[in-house]
Amino acid sequence: MSNILKRMAIFSKVVDCGAFSMAAKELGMTTSAVSQHIRQLEEHLGIQLLLRSTRSLSLTEAGLCFYEDCLLMIHAAERGQQRIAALRGELVGELRVATSTEFATHYLVPALQSFLDEHPRLTLRLEIHDEKIDLIAQRIDLAIRGGVLADSSYVSTRLARCREVLCASPAYLAHHGVPDSPQALTHHHWVTFTPLGNPQFVRLIHRNGDEHRMRMTGRLFTNSGMAMKELALTGKGIIRNFFANVERELRSGELIEILPDWRLPEINCYAIMPRREIQPLKVRRLLEHMKLYLQEKGLTAVEHIRQE
Repeated sequence: MSNILKRMAIFSKVVDCGAFSMAAKELGMTTSAVSQHIRQLEEHLGIQLLLRSTRSLSLTEAGLCFYEDCLLMIHAAERGQQRIAALRGELVGELRVATSTEFATHYLVPALQSFLDEHPRLTLRLEIHDEKIDLIAQRIDLAIRGGVLADSSYVSTRLARCREVLCASPAYLAHHGVPDSPQALTHHHWVTFTPLGNPQFVRLIHRNGDEHRMRMTGRLFTNSGMAMKELALTGKGIIRNFFANVERELRSGELIEILPDWRLPEINCYAIMPRREIQPLKVRRLLEHMKLYLQEKGLTAVEHIRQE
């Protein structure tokens, strides 16, 4: 029985990875050993589970049915470990977290250092995506996103409010002029962050309470916040970006803040989770840890969890 359970887990990993070599690397095994386990599993069941070619793997009809049962077995084993660990006050198993490049760089990775030290039996898989992804399909336990939430199938809790700024390089401003009003921005080139949609608008609020809304125009578009900053540094246009992502460049003078008397509305950053009856202990503990970390950094955290 133990060999069958082991081979079911190996089979599931092969399907998840889409290749014997990638599964072998994650399992710490040789590719030939993984292939042998799958062959022995098929012989034991008396049916082919995988269709193999030189370029890809695909599931047979029987393989798809069996894969679903393998996932149930793996999840049951994980729940059993988690329940025992909870009784001992420990976190175990794998925690899958997804976020953007900027949030990972400036907040999540620094916060995770102490969290992982506190929970040595926990395995972390950090997925970096600047665009929204399907949490269910990617088997993500928790994602951190900024902006407006649209998907009602997830549960969310607001973690922080993050400041954005408008900025450009000295070379760009020397060539195109420094905007002295929101109206002047309409004559400038923008580097646009595509995950925010198209067309995009900027809402600016003056210190005296006046507001101005304008459309961003330009011919450079990217789905990466880091690439957007690099394009601004090379003089390609004006960007709106998280202050934390450009703070060093603003201090060094490589980028210059535009219209400092006007501000952009703060962006809400949310923790997003698949809808479950009870969130796993490892997810709840990470949420608590992130809220405390962000509060220490001076970012506003909100305690309640709401259904989106």
